[in-house]
Amino acid sequence: MRIFFFLIFLAFPIMLFSQNGKELDFSTKYRSGLDTTKTKKPEKVATIDMYRVITLERDTTYIDTSLTIQKEYSHNYLRKDNFGLLPFANDGQTYNTLQYSLTDFSPLPEFGFKAKHFNFLEANQIRYCSVATPVTELYFKTTQQKGQSVDSFITLNTSENLNFSMAYKGLRSVGKYINQLSSTGNFRFTVSYNTKNKRYFTNVHYTYQDILNEENGGITTVEDFESENIDYKNRQRLEVYLTDAKSFLKGKRFFVDHFFRVNGTQGANNLYVNHQFNYENKFFEYNQATVPSTVNGTFVDRFGESFKTSNINDQTHYNKMYNKFGVAYENTTLGKFQFFIEDFRSNYYYNQILIFDDRIVPSALSQNINNVGGQYEYRKNKWNGKFLYSRSITNQSLSNLNGKLQYDINDENQLTFQYQNINKLPNNNYNLYQSSYIAYNWSNDFKNEKINTLNVNATTPWVNASLQFSILKDHLYFADISSAQQILDRSQIIAPAQYDGTINYLSVKVSKELKFGKFALDNTLLYQKTEQQDAILNVPEIVTRNTLYFTNYFFKKALYLQTGIVFNYFTSYYANDYNPVIGEFFVQENKKIGNFPNLDFFVNARIQRTRIYFKAEHFNSSLTGNNFYASPNNPYRDFTIRFGLVWNFFQ
Repeated sequence: MRIFFFLIFLAFPIMLFSQNGKELDFSTKYRSGLDTTKTKKPEKVATIDMYRVITLERDTTYIDTSLTIQKEYSHNYLRKDNFGLLPFANDGQTYNTLQYSLTDFSPLPEFGFKAKHFNFLEANQIRYCSVATPVTELYFKTTQQKGQSVDSFITLNTSENLNFSMAYKGLRSVGKYINQLSSTGNFRFTVSYNTKNKRYFTNVHYTYQDILNEENGGITTVEDFESENIDYKNRQRLEVYLTDAKSFLKGKRFFVDHFFRVNGTQGANNLYVNHQFNYENKFFEYNQATVPSTVNGTFVDRFGESFKTSNINDQTHYNKMYNKFGVAYENTTLGKFQFFIEDFRSNYYYNQILIFDDRIVPSALSQNINNVGGQYEYRKNKWNGKFLYSRSITNQSLSNLNGKLQYDINDENQLTFQYQNINKLPNNNYNLYQSSYIAYNWSNDFKNEKINTLNVNATTPWVNASLQFSILKDHLYFADISSAQQILDRSQIIAPAQYDGTINYLSVKVSKELKFGKFALDNTLLYQKTEQQDAILNVPEIVTRNTLYFTNYFFKKALYLQTGIVFNYFTSYYANDYNPVIGEFFVQENKKIGNFPNLDFFVNARIQRTRIYFKAEHFNSSLTGNNFYASPNNPYRDFTIRFGLVWNFFQ
């Protein structure tokens, strides 16, 4: 606490008196020039709507330096509200998914290794900008131990119609357990351009991302952790399955999205041609120098028998090229009609063909897929709708029907309906995987997954609510197929499986903030239910987050303070477990986790354009017993004090 107040008093005079130019006031407007009494000409002023952040779908928001409770929720490694995600003990590790409705689906086959992708930015997550003056944002947060989490971003327009942005997010965190280091990096570079006559628009980005994790496989004896023996307060004393294993995900992507209006002047009827290009390669590696694990002095084959006695180095390579060509007709009354064709080519491969036990595991899985489809968009008055349908014209059978309709009752009330019907090809690592571990080699030909989902969302001044109902058929998942003897021997054998039954999933999520003067109570409650003959899709029935906090201005409104307590809780359930060899979660029915309260205390402050964050995470960990887990043998985080800030510069 003394460190926090020291940093507050150190930063306050510096930020209050040294930021002379480019003052920012989001209640009105902010300036692009220096404030001076000697100015002879009227000062040029840039309004807030000239500092835009634009998505791939061309939805627009504005750069925001306010301090709200949502900013508190998003001040984390992912830089977003992670409600419904349960982080592992160290920053930069994977997350267990509490809220299944967060899962996105695409009909096209993906690389796989999904547990490694929570911090991997996909093409539709990249944001483009248009700014009146150069903007810089610096993010910093302390990590679990010996490291830091940073994110730096800069964007500028060289002219009104050309914008560049560059960003890098990096993390290094040693963690509190043996062999738990995380080291990640996400580099992004974007270009946005449009001609002066607004006929041609393009968005381009390049990303390079790498995610390195030391993998300890979890603690070997949960009894030592749960005993609350003072000898194990130092988490380095807890024995883990793997002491020198690590996994590595790397990816590069070059992406272009552009369109051209054929008619010279925009009018009531317009014709466009558009093109989207995505070239990406990925690489996943699992490395383990020492093969046998040690449990209480006894050697254990944690992942079964191996072809190698040491220095396992499993490598999976992947590249894809995606092109989408389209023609669109736009009528200001009828809406916009688009017809397109997609060309998808991917190559997922290893360096060898395996032949053993009358099985052949090929070296590669290559796919060429062509789809045709149409899309209709309507935006007028209070209605906003988008409807898409596509299906393959090559041998693969896949399709995607997606309809979304939004109705704005008024500025404060909004209803959204969405329906999606997907016939999805399996991800590549379900159908092919090679490893030095004998049991972790397979070649399959699974059927497509069939997914029907209905979403209803309501935004009102009284409550925000969402409902999702999904029907899953031929659901793909990873299962623990260890025999009874292998379980006794502490071996963990995982393989892909397909459920031939039907899974019905229902979720209802309600959010409401209640204000009492300078106090507020922010509530989010999630209810989930599944109907299935076998326990395949397992989720906690209740997930809740409740935040009681206080806000006020101090020092003649130079300092805005926000402080409070966050309560997180989810009911016990058979949570999926994590397997580092394949970088995936798998279904298990041996141990439930959950039913533990998680309390965080925070003090945040805003001084001009700088937001300072101080947080005591899980401060009740020593009071409620060591029954907190992120997965069956991976404990959740202990009490940790964190400090961070976000600093914006407008030039």
